[in-house]
Amino acid sequence: MIVRTHAGQVRGEATTTGARFRGIPYAAAPEGELRFAAPAPAPSWDGVRDARAAGPTAPQRHREIPGLDLSAVVGDGWRPGPEYLTVDVWTPDPGAGSLPVLVFLHGGAFLGGTGSAPVYDGTAFTRAGAVLVTVQYRLGVEGFLPLGEATNLGLRDHLAALRWVGENIAAFGGDPGNVTLFGESAGAISVACLLGSPLSQGLFRRVIVQSGHANLVRGRAELDRLTTAVATGLGVEPTAEAFRGLPTERLLEAQDALLRPGGTPDLRDADGHDRSFGLSPFLPLVGDDVLPVHPGEAIRGGAGGDVDLIAGTCREEMRLYFGPAGLLDVLTEEQAVAMLSASHPDAAGVLAGYGLGDGRTAGEVFVEAMTDLVFGDGVRELVAAHRGRSFRYEFAWQAPKLGACHGMELPFVFDSLAASTSFTGEGAPAELAREVNGAWARFAATGDPGWCAEPAVLG
Repeated sequence: MIVRTHAGQVRGEATTTGARFRGIPYAAAPEGELRFAAPAPAPSWDGVRDARAAGPTAPQRHREIPGLDLSAVVGDGWRPGPEYLTVDVWTPDPGAGSLPVLVFLHGGAFLGGTGSAPVYDGTAFTRAGAVLVTVQYRLGVEGFLPLGEATNLGLRDHLAALRWVGENIAAFGGDPGNVTLFGESAGAISVACLLGSPLSQGLFRRVIVQSGHANLVRGRAELDRLTTAVATGLGVEPTAEAFRGLPTERLLEAQDALLRPGGTPDLRDADGHDRSFGLSPFLPLVGDDVLPVHPGEAIRGGAGGDVDLIAGTCREEMRLYFGPAGLLDVLTEEQAVAMLSASHPDAAGVLAGYGLGDGRTAGEVFVEAMTDLVFGDGVRELVAAHRGRSFRYEFAWQAPKLGACHGMELPFVFDSLAASTSFTGEGAPAELAREVNGAWARFAATGDPGWCAEPAVLG
């Protein structure tokens, strides 16, 4: 099966519900002078490009949470190759016209992940009559460490991918005027940022923000400290030119150093908050042309008011990070306060407000408080600030060991439970997956997920 894009022809493969094309470049390989630079258009090619196998992924380390296999959601790690700024496209029929389009940005703390992980299978969306596009983008130092004018390169990759969709998706049966941008975790943060960016106007009609929001960003002062720390550790000047001369492995080693205990500089802002709550040193930068003002402020001022929005969280987000290792069962009240104190100026007061010391275990209180602080409060604020049509959900289905933790909605959104038993466990409800996937598909087609309640409780 062959489709012609602006850069050349690509050969895909038939699926049970249509066709799949993998590893199609939306931008040139970020190497040489294009490394630590804004994405450039993909060069054209002669003949037919084979797009039947997954392409390279962004440089990253394969990270694990002890006691948990997340490969179905984050992939198996780095597949080396310079040409990794690519998309995978799933379509019911390249010959169709005006099909709704969904563009997905994967999560991974801006450090890892891939759009070609098994859970992001597009079969259910194509069965519902929609085109699905998943995106690979630059991560970590290469994508989110500001170096002079080289800022928010990962977000610039997202914008380049959306422009590619606008120019090419009709050849795959999609409607370039009906694009829904959605993402989870780091991908959801990116979606919320782009909702508030002046550079995204006209690139999408709807957005879905899964466990992320517009407050998970950093100012220039905090990220300058991060840049200085990384450059000092590498022994180079904090410039794009200097970093271009370093091999990828050295940059990954520098990232590893940041993630070791005590390896990250103080990233608290002037108010004493670490906006990532220690989950990642990398967040989008406020203060360039992509995000000239805080995206939350821009949204409150009307940015994205013509875009339909779904935003939501999982009920027990933070159980993913602390549950599998058994930490929540042994966490003391003093340890809970100490852990939150690294990110919040009034840790004791906050946790007391959630009932710490009133008979509940410290672990239960910590999960509830951190779920709100990191995800829930920001999502509620995003929905309240948005001036367009908005819907909110809470994903409540509980896996046997992980509960309704961060990312648990993903196999249900994609209706890909068969690929995710290492995460969900056996016996996850197929009817709930059909319901959630159907809501996302309806929203992409019509702007209405079909919910009666607000927020909708899924599961």
